[in-house]
Amino acid sequence: MIESLLVANRGEIACRVFRTCRARGIATVAVHSDADAGALHVREADAAVRLPGAAPADTYLRGDLIVKAALAAGADALHPGYGFLSENAEFARAVLDAGLVWVGPPPGAIEAMASKTRAKELMAAAGVPLLAPVDPATATGADLPLLLKAAAGGGGRGMRIVRELSDVEEELRAASAEAASAFGDGEVFAEPYVERGRHVEVQILADAHGTVWALGTRDCSLQRRHQKVIEESPAPGLPDDLRAVLREAAVAAARAVGYRGAGTVEFLISPQGRPYFLEMNTRLQVEHPVTEEVFGLDLVALQLAVAEGAALPAEPPAAQGHAVEARLYAEDPATGWAPQTGRLHALELPGPELFPVAAAAPRLRVDTGYSDGDTIGVHYDALLAKVIVWAPTRAEALRALRHALRRARVHGPGTNRELLVRSLGHPDVTEGRFDTGFYERHLDALTTPVPGERYAAVAAALADAAARTTGDTLPARLGGWRNVGAPAQRKTYGEHEVRYRATRGGFVVEADGADGADEGDIGDEVQVIAAGPHRVSLEIGGVVRHFEVRAYGDEVHVDSATGAYRLIARPRFSETGHRAPPGSLLAPMPGTVVRLAPGLAEGARVTAGQPLIWLEAMKMEHRVTAPASGTLTALHAVPGRQVEVGALLAVVTDADAQDVQEESSP
Repeated sequence: MIESLLVANRGEIACRVFRTCRARGIATVAVHSDADAGALHVREADAAVRLPGAAPADTYLRGDLIVKAALAAGADALHPGYGFLSENAEFARAVLDAGLVWVGPPPGAIEAMASKTRAKELMAAAGVPLLAPVDPATATGADLPLLLKAAAGGGGRGMRIVRELSDVEEELRAASAEAASAFGDGEVFAEPYVERGRHVEVQILADAHGTVWALGTRDCSLQRRHQKVIEESPAPGLPDDLRAVLREAAVAAARAVGYRGAGTVEFLISPQGRPYFLEMNTRLQVEHPVTEEVFGLDLVALQLAVAEGAALPAEPPAAQGHAVEARLYAEDPATGWAPQTGRLHALELPGPELFPVAAAAPRLRVDTGYSDGDTIGVHYDALLAKVIVWAPTRAEALRALRHALRRARVHGPGTNRELLVRSLGHPDVTEGRFDTGFYERHLDALTTPVPGERYAAVAAALADAAARTTGDTLPARLGGWRNVGAPAQRKTYGEHEVRYRATRGGFVVEADGADGADEGDIGDEVQVIAAGPHRVSLEIGGVVRHFEVRAYGDEVHVDSATGAYRLIARPRFSETGHRAPPGSLLAPMPGTVVRLAPGLAEGARVTAGQPLIWLEAMKMEHRVTAPASGTLTALHAVPGRQVEVGALLAVVTDADAQDVQEESSP
């Protein structure tokens, strides 16, 4: 029996495993990097051991340090979570060699499936349908588009789509570098890229006594950068015979490698309905909660029981209803999914009270690794929380999850919350006709600015005025003001200037500033019903709307039933500050410079759109490209150097501007 367990991971999954351990009476041990010293998973554990450093390669990927930490803390078992070393056979062996219980599959099974190239050979021998591999060195136009994939690991890291033969070499280099950074293995392989395919997977669970469960299907097609965003179980719209084929193939894959524990077999479903084996993840998946909710199981508890030698019942429980999970990321979908960092002022996700506790009522669950006041850094994944809803039907689950996300209060760095809300209500999603290219086709429409931001700016300005005036709510009719109306006050948030006056009756909003003039005179359509430091009620076009306002210095968050807004208050008088020269390449996010384009140096000629600098942030590589064709006149980026957002990396002098300068020179 396991008495004390160390989780060789961080964040949400560490907290998730600890939750089950507490319920089973198992003591918990956390490991943490210096960047995670105050993280939620550290605070929730019974004991914690420091891994010196911040980068994953120095901390969570150091199996030797983690095994030593388990022994030092007196743990007798180790759970790897997902990512990092969870699919590393050598690490699993080291854990077992140290006399610890390994809560995972046998090292041999991990090894067999760790390399996707070798896994495909095994599956071919077992008769599982596969995509034919392609040798990148001999690929022709007929092989395009190609999908490059890291042989080790997953999560979209080390994965690239190639549509031009001229890009193969560079994309191979980029995929290999990213894979080596994330998994310590730079091997990459290529296969045909199936356009408009669906990503469907089967959760398996096997014991040491010959029983293998296939726990339904999950659809994970809604992805960005090959990383899942929204998942659901069961996968909608699949014929029964295809479901049977997927379950049988998943069980065959598990038996072929003597699998034990929880794992996932992933398939690509072509538009014609043909399934192709993608890979087997020999670990717990991020999206495991949707399976738990549909089958009424605790997969972590079952992992622990199997590791202790328990036998599974011959058959799993029957599936009921539908579950959908949305991953709330700190990122900006409108700017290439750029990760966002900084202080998380508030993370208030709806609790079970959002829906009544009654038969067949929707059920809400939130798995997170963050809480109020935590800092989102650059070293790790940008996942803030997973919000999961179960309901009797798919339509009810989608609607309830959309409502829960709209009700969430997330203050701090920007997130993909609005994208999730819109995605869950998109006709292609509600009608089940989506595929892995959904965001490529619809991203622009899904990331248009949230309507009504100018009303949020009005609410922010009035809340600020109320806080500075009395600190109490100011009703629409308020005595005590001077008979003569006070002069108009101005407050600017981003591009929205708000003008208002304090009168005997409360506040009056005047006409928009120049920036909002094209939207009509806001002073004619907004009536102030009540204004307090944290809550403002406005009548807009005959409808009363309520706005919750929280200010954190110049950063103001406004939440309403129609949307959430993050506003930055601009100073009343503009300050003269440093302005970057034209053609500047600024760091779009804090991160580490990992490499430069070959031969890049001052004086080099570059072309518009040419990748020049690669930054690594949150385990993903991000390209910084030339804004125009011209000459690199300054280069400040150095591989290995950490940079802050907005840091000047290089300057490209536009070719046309340079020609003008040369012609005008004496």
